[in-house]
Amino acid sequence: MKNELILAFNELLEEKQLPKDVIMSALEYAMVSAYRKAENASNAQHIEAKIDLQTGRVTIYAEKEIVEKVQDPRTEISLEEALKINPQAKLGGMIVVDSTPKDFGRVAAQTARQVIQQRIREAEREAQLRYFKRQVGEIVSGVVQAITPIGLTLGLEMKAEGIMPRKEMIPGERYRVHERIRALLLEVKDTGKGPQIILSRAHRNFLRRLLENEVPEIYHGMVEIRSIAREPGQRSKVAVAALQAGVDPVGACVGMRGVRIQAIVRELNDEKIDVIEWNPDPAIYIAKALSPARVTGVYLSNRGKGTKTATVVVPEDQLSLAIGRDGQNARLAARLTSWRIDIKSLPEAAIDALNKIQKDPEYAVFAELERDIIPQVEQILNKKAEGRPVTPEEYQLMSQFVDRVERGILRQREGVLRAEEEKQLMAAANIPDEAFEIPLEDIGLPLRYTTLLNGAGYLSVGDLMLQLKLDPNKILALEGIGPKAMAAIEEALANFSLPKEEVVVEEASSQKELFKVDEGVSTEKGDLATVSPAAEEAPFEKEMNEPEVVPGIAEEAERAETLLGEVTVLSQPKEEAGSPAPSTAEESAEELSIDELFRWSPEEIEIDYSLVAEDEDEETEADKRKKKKRKKYVEYEYDPEQSTMIVKKKRKRGGSDWDEDWDL
Repeated sequence: MKNELILAFNELLEEKQLPKDVIMSALEYAMVSAYRKAENASNAQHIEAKIDLQTGRVTIYAEKEIVEKVQDPRTEISLEEALKINPQAKLGGMIVVDSTPKDFGRVAAQTARQVIQQRIREAEREAQLRYFKRQVGEIVSGVVQAITPIGLTLGLEMKAEGIMPRKEMIPGERYRVHERIRALLLEVKDTGKGPQIILSRAHRNFLRRLLENEVPEIYHGMVEIRSIAREPGQRSKVAVAALQAGVDPVGACVGMRGVRIQAIVRELNDEKIDVIEWNPDPAIYIAKALSPARVTGVYLSNRGKGTKTATVVVPEDQLSLAIGRDGQNARLAARLTSWRIDIKSLPEAAIDALNKIQKDPEYAVFAELERDIIPQVEQILNKKAEGRPVTPEEYQLMSQFVDRVERGILRQREGVLRAEEEKQLMAAANIPDEAFEIPLEDIGLPLRYTTLLNGAGYLSVGDLMLQLKLDPNKILALEGIGPKAMAAIEEALANFSLPKEEVVVEEASSQKELFKVDEGVSTEKGDLATVSPAAEEAPFEKEMNEPEVVPGIAEEAERAETLLGEVTVLSQPKEEAGSPAPSTAEESAEELSIDELFRWSPEEIEIDYSLVAEDEDEETEADKRKKKKRKKYVEYEYDPEQSTMIVKKKRKRGGSDWDEDWDL
């Protein structure tokens, strides 16, 4: 038994290439199934199997109930036997005991074979599924095993099989059994019979992966593939761009003497591949995408939402080459650039331009601008219609005429578009931003009107107000919206008012709560007032960094009430009778005690106010000193040693310069 089990276990590990714990789990599950079948055990009973690979012994452990008298040995055990296994066993409890039947190895070998095979197959499928899901989008190699009308069957790694449907094959390509081919792993599906692996050789990403394998510059990131358009087996176009200076993207993909691109062409059954350089300018990009045709002009038009149309004008002899066989070249160029391409020959473009100038009001302005050229173009077109030869100079004249008309109409459309955008911005500027966040349901419109407006793209009150300002007829033109509905909409908007934000401002009940005036200090106008804020007030929350004109003490007190202590009360010293006039070289200093209110650090308190005195040319300097001083240049500076605010003043002298002498 030992040798047979160990040999079988090692053979499974080598053949199935599965982890050891997976095989071990499958064997244990098979032994449990064999025990249940041999002993007719219930599925509700907990059973475990342990396999010793050293001795080859299989042990079955079953959970049994402890009873006084055993009636069913499969599910019950006596208390006496249970105490031998576990001294703490009690009646009515459960215990796991060794329940391996005699000659269980022969019985297990006969009954567990099917279970083991099933579990191993499931483990194989799970391993295959995990492995190939990581390979999605990559190239895999397989051997053709069968060719059916539905497609190919390929043998892959890990003994898996892949399917290549007919639509994923390259048209015209022939395959032989036992031939090794490469394909793109397109998709992996999890089915009841195992993973279903879908392969493709016609997908454009197959060409992308081939380029990455053959071109080192693409693999290392120096060249990037921007877009691929492919018709399998016939022609492909690839747009590449260089991400590193000095690298030629087209030359890197083609290789020396075309050795790189030829290897890819052979892999794709001689499929033609055009490699072009990507350009951020759509006009240049489209012109290159139509290669090998030579393009005269590309005119872009993006008038509608999601509609990008490019009108391409080519010489008459290049028209068939630009379109390609069955429109293949133009179709691939449109896929590559994501633009709708309209190709015209030069005479056809000239005829269209003349017809638009004569019939389309949008082109009417060019009738005056091109009045001298239009007769010449008509004469050239008549010569062409009669079959007479046209000189190169006449072709150039016609090409320049078409270019001026097409580019002029594009510039005109861009100007109209910019004007509309500016008009929309001006209209939106008068609508509050909150209106664009309020749904239409909140203005009280009937549900039928709201549904119609939402379906037309008007989701908020702001959208509706903006459209009414720009063009109300556009809303009136909606299906289901008539004059009655329009009147209901206008009435609802007129009665609707935007919700106002509630601003809570905590104001002091009186001036005494903001300031404490020190006793013994007069607060009459003209005196210095030293004030200290109330102890319970919070510090300033706004830093005053800009200069500000400081009025008298009465006006400043009112300002202090509204700003909640942002500005301190200032005044000018009053000249008392008999006191000497202040010196012209010295300035008076004032101190404001702020120790109780300001909790700022010394670095945070530095406030400058700029004041400009208004002087009169007729008054002398002596007359100014006698009058009450009106305005000064005041600077506040915090003194950390004295914990006070120093007020510095500077006055303008008789000259034009400011006196910068400070009396601190």
